[in-house]
Amino acid sequence: MKLELLAFGVHPDDVELSCAGVLLVEKKNGKKTGIIDLTEGELGTRGNANTRLKESAKASELLEIDVRDNLRMADGFFRNDEDHQKRIITVLRKYKPEIIFCNAPEDRHPDHGRSASMISDSAFLSGLVKIETKLNGIIQDPWRPKYVFHYIQDRYIKPDIIVDISGVFEKKLEAIKAYSTQFYNPELNEPETYISKPGFMDSVIYRARMFGKLIGVEYGEGFISTKAIGIKTFNALVQENT
Repeated sequence: MKLELLAFGVHPDDVELSCAGVLLVEKKNGKKTGIIDLTEGELGTRGNANTRLKESAKASELLEIDVRDNLRMADGFFRNDEDHQKRIITVLRKYKPEIIFCNAPEDRHPDHGRSASMISDSAFLSGLVKIETKLNGIIQDPWRPKYVFHYIQDRYIKPDIIVDISGVFEKKLEAIKAYSTQFYNPELNEPETYISKPGFMDSVIYRARMFGKLIGVEYGEGFISTKAIGIKTFNALVQENT
């Protein structure tokens, strides 16, 4: 299956927190979308790999994505090396996405920045003919996505592009809350963490409102790109309210 958009996240819930809105918007536009989780989030303080797998399945239904895979890399210990890059390249050549999203290049969790480099490096290498990968014993054709966008996570980074997600924001929140072991849930007897505090979800909402305000809409998601972004017509631009 060819996908138009493919989002990578180190941990199940990274994508939901950071770019689920865009996936929902583009799904409404008829695009095929998918998520690749690099790890099972097995080092997380709350829950475990099995509960997070069930939660990601529930979130996937809410996001109406076409594909979700987990590469089962070692949480906290994967590296940006040839072995891990080839696993990413195999996925890119399998789904042939036009646009990919990945973690922030710098963030509170060290896995995020490390994966950002790994994904962007792999996206370039995936287009090289002399790098050979196989899927089900068949040599894959090279494929390079047109754009790699880094979503913005815990730490603020000035976005290069902001997407209006006002019409799907409530569904995005539902997808985040599908991870009931990870976020505030008074019914659970689990240790408190940075993201399980009651105010964390408020910060997600405030960030979306702030990005939305910058382009004159209610809610937005921000992204950065190392590649210049071109448009065919100025009709693609969001008009700020005056």
